[in-house]
Amino acid sequence: MSARFAASAMLVASIAASGCRPADAAKSGDTAQLAKRAARLERALAQRDSIDPTKPLARWIMPQTLSELSGLTLTPDGRLLAHGDEDAKISEIDYRRGVIVKQFALGRPAIKGDFEAIASVSDRFYLLESNGTLYEFTEGKDGERVDYKTHDTKLGKECEFEGLAYDPAIASLLLVCKHVGTKSLKDDVVIYRWPIEKDEHELSTLTVPLSSIPAAVRPKGEFHPSDITIDPINGNYVMVSSIEKAIMEITPSGQVVFARRLPGDHDQAESLAITKDSVLIIGDESTRLPATITLYRWP
Repeated sequence: MSARFAASAMLVASIAASGCRPADAAKSGDTAQLAKRAARLERALAQRDSIDPTKPLARWIMPQTLSELSGLTLTPDGRLLAHGDEDAKISEIDYRRGVIVKQFALGRPAIKGDFEAIASVSDRFYLLESNGTLYEFTEGKDGERVDYKTHDTKLGKECEFEGLAYDPAIASLLLVCKHVGTKSLKDDVVIYRWPIEKDEHELSTLTVPLSSIPAAVRPKGEFHPSDITIDPINGNYVMVSSIEKAIMEITPSGQVVFARRLPGDHDQAESLAITKDSVLIIGDESTRLPATITLYRWP
């Protein structure tokens, strides 16, 4: 047995013991089991005040098609969409039951690239490449190929991007740098704000000094965001870092609310989302273990 297979088997066993199950394609014969999963989560949420926010509410193993789970976003009606790294294939995940509901793709054939993040804006979606290129599209049906248009932010030399979110308060996409390329900003976490409704997109920059982030979560003096999302209750920005294995919340003006280590065991936390009923969802890419989404009480 390979080390990777053995580790995967151990994780599956631990998840099974805690009542969670691997995610797979929804099947009609799974109705009773899926109903149990949803009911179990609802019971946990009903007791949220007594739940330890560092303990998972549920953890679902993703199928092989999402082994490189890079981005998550929630639609206005609360559905969770995800994408992989190299193909522009979008999956809808029923996060309460741990199953893939549908999958569709951009382009004919599906386009390829270094896709890092996704954001929902009303009836549109934006997919972000690491070089700052944005792909705009509308949602497709299961198995459908959808058209898209691209936007060049011209920020490819400024940073390597890994996170994307939409801030409705300023009608702008938030593009967060994992690796900053601008020498004068090397000592900051950098977020570019890209207004979506203007003919000529006027960029602005939000910076968070690394010195304002507690040293305990940046032992090497750095913080490398791998995704960003908006807290739907207070409008603050929340970032996760797979390198530092940490999570940080800031205000829209850049003040640090908190920064701390990630709860639980996260091998490579690349994405996150927060639901309107205060569930934090963290997506891990597959490395030594299978890709997963993990649900926590928030905050």
